[in-house]
Amino acid sequence: MSTFEKSMSLAGEPPKALNTGQKLATLLGMIGLGILVLNLFNIDFPNSGLWLTVSLVAIFIGVVWFSKAAYAHKHKGIKNDGVWFKSMSSRGVLAWLAGIALTGFYVALYFYPEYLGLVKDGANTGVIALFDPLSRLLSGNPASQWFVYGTLYTVAILAFGIKFIWKYRHNSYERIRTLSVMFFQTAFAFIIPEIMARLNGDLPYYDLKNMWPLNYYNFERYRINGFIDSGNIGMAMLIFGILSIFVISPILTFKFGKRWYCSWVCGCGGLAETAGDSFRQLSDKTKTAWNIERWVVHSVVVFVTLMTIAVVYSYLGTDTSKYWLTKSSFLIGVSVLLTLVFAWVMLFKRKELQKDAQYGAIGYFVIIAALIGMHVFSSEGNIFLFKSETLRKSYSFLIGSIFSGVIGTGFYPILGNRVWCRFGCPMAAILGFQQRLFSRFRITTNGGQCISCGNCSTYCEMGIDVRAYAQKGENIVRSSCVGCGICSAVCPRGVLKLENGPLEGRINPTEVLLGNDPDLMELVNKN
Repeated sequence: MSTFEKSMSLAGEPPKALNTGQKLATLLGMIGLGILVLNLFNIDFPNSGLWLTVSLVAIFIGVVWFSKAAYAHKHKGIKNDGVWFKSMSSRGVLAWLAGIALTGFYVALYFYPEYLGLVKDGANTGVIALFDPLSRLLSGNPASQWFVYGTLYTVAILAFGIKFIWKYRHNSYERIRTLSVMFFQTAFAFIIPEIMARLNGDLPYYDLKNMWPLNYYNFERYRINGFIDSGNIGMAMLIFGILSIFVISPILTFKFGKRWYCSWVCGCGGLAETAGDSFRQLSDKTKTAWNIERWVVHSVVVFVTLMTIAVVYSYLGTDTSKYWLTKSSFLIGVSVLLTLVFAWVMLFKRKELQKDAQYGAIGYFVIIAALIGMHVFSSEGNIFLFKSETLRKSYSFLIGSIFSGVIGTGFYPILGNRVWCRFGCPMAAILGFQQRLFSRFRITTNGGQCISCGNCSTYCEMGIDVRAYAQKGENIVRSSCVGCGICSAVCPRGVLKLENGPLEGRINPTEVLLGNDPDLMELVNKN
């Protein structure tokens, strides 16, 4: 009969030594990882398909076995599990070593794939050659560094997803949304694009759940031409991409908040929630970090919007007899759309935005000024600032590579698991804007039950001081909240609840909640 841990201390305790199962699981996982490392040094394995299978299976089973050994003997429910006593989860030596190793891998992946074994005109070598059999099986093509990354990414989400489910098995919401991100990563981000490439090599396939502005490159001219040249399938994918931006995404965000994407579908969020779960308490909760977050992420949204407009503008014509959509009409249409959105927000939703309204106003005027500049200073179809494509390449380098990859994932053990989502993801920013303005989603709080233990704030990966809302009994409606629900899962008193409800009264004024001249009966009758 298995023994159960009886201590339910909220303060946590120093972690005990690894048990036998955890030690054996670690050894098995390290063997699998060691096979990959050996291939980095061009050690030739006679049957790469077999050795790849052994490696991935060993890593997967090692993580799952370790998770079962760590959590199976414990009661359901969350304790602190000594995260601040462990070197890996408290910015100790192991955390820094892991961060350096991950960062080094991302640098090689993005900028020096030849060190991983990529050969453009010949057979791959090293670790990329190890993945060739799997790549040929799925798409019929030799592996690239991105296929290697996609495979390891998927294995990580699946293995650590099972670990996450073991840890949060007391909470049905956490189990369901974890299974969701595991499914979407495996099917839509990994298997389906590879099969599409095999069936139609000319189709510009991509991760179907990614939409603008996350896939900022999707409106590049070569991709638009690729969609059009691919017939009905290509046109359907292009139309789906456009509908995702203007129809599907707003409707789902209205109904469920940004969590429908950031916590249920997105691959970046999926990796952060599973492999990055051990580092969620490292997110910076200071007001300074919040101010930096708002400035940086809004700047990224403005930049990606301008880049996309510039790309589309660059390949439009000026002759109205030949083009139904000309450069001038395109800029006018974009300006009108942005003006209507800006006017609606300022007239009807300014109260909901509060201080964030100034960021929206600054962003709007910057974009409009840039659009005027495009039209005034453009010549011969090139945009004065964008004709060398320097800024577009800079965006791809700084945001697409450095921020989302090297820093966003490589710095998990140092800065927390949602650095990219908080500070750099334009998709999260736009969905957050929608969530703040017209979504039915909120996290309700029961202030009378709050004991101020601080678990909710500690484990909020987005740096929100959840406890401050809970102590006042105030609904939590924040643009940055991804609806992961961990604050609710780790609350020992059931104070927090994720809900979808009517828009009226969703954002509660603090003055009323603190009891300053409220009509209590009116509030009760409304509820």
